Amino acid sequence: MTAILDVQNLAVRFGPTLAVRDASFIVQKGETHCIVGESGCGKSVTALAIMNLLARNARRDAKSITFAGRDILAYSDRQMEDVRGNRMAMIFQEPMTSLNPSYTIGSQMTEVLRRHHNTTKDLAEQRAIGLMQRVGITAPEMRLGQYPHQLSGGLRQRVMIAMALMCDPELLIADEPTTALDVTVQAQILRLLAELKQELGLGILLITHDLGIVARVADHVSVMYAGEVIETGRTADLFANPSHPYTRGLIDCVPVPGKIKPGEALGSIPGTVPVMKDGFSGCAFRFRCPLASEVCTQTVPRHEVGPDHLVQCHLPSRQGAGQ
Repeated sequence: MTAILDVQNLAVRFGPTLAVRDASFIVQKGETHCIVGESGCGKSVTALAIMNLLARNARRDAKSITFAGRDILAYSDRQMEDVRGNRMAMIFQEPMTSLNPSYTIGSQMTEVLRRHHNTTKDLAEQRAIGLMQRVGITAPEMRLGQYPHQLSGGLRQRVMIAMALMCDPELLIADEPTTALDVTVQAQILRLLAELKQELGLGILLITHDLGIVARVADHVSVMYAGEVIETGRTADLFANPSHPYTRGLIDCVPVPGKIKPGEALGSIPGTVPVMKDGFSGCAFRFRCPLASEVCTQTVPRHEVGPDHLVQCHLPSRQGAGQ
């Protein structure tokens, strides 16, 4: 397969706070790559860093951010504007705050196409109507004249997906696209994204905290903790052989119908994600890990525990040494 996005050693800081630390992953064309982890692990900041949409006080560093064979790390603002929304699009977590409440759905959708391609308003509207139909929005001609507050949460999210597809992007970044939706609409949105990936050959970078979603839609998964990618691999391999204690903890937190008895406590990981500062060394998960030892205060090695399956932990080497 061909890599549509290759992120190597990404770091993002806000003053002394390290939001993302040395994160690396690859999204292949025609696959869904999920980034999973608790709130505060740096997932959304990673997506914004790729799109170069970070706040002014943020500092982004990386070895490279390669999109469609070109390193976009050093792109100027004008060059990124030509890529963003055109060849690379993003669906934000909350469409009500992403859509402008002062403009109609039609004006916001057509603006995307007319900004990047020399087309007429009529052609842009026809494109918008076709995509709204494609994502399951009924009466799209009427919806073009409506404002965001007149649509339900599910419809707004579908509008965001249709808007992201206006320019036929090669990469779609979806940041928790189903968080604010009920279970039925969540399933519809996930099914829609899977269909679009198959039909259009999109590369999808899906950010979520829900392992159930990961199991259903992901081809590859990267587990993030405290700004680091601590385990990555093919989804089936990672679920069959979770090698980092944090990954195992996340999986153990998922309630299994038929196995969890009524009144029985659900799985949990004690503690919270730490705020990382300059000068920190060792494994960030050691404060919550039941298997932590003195060696976890040292630089953490990266091991290949299977084909295309990497884990950043001292545990494999300790087990190999018979400890």
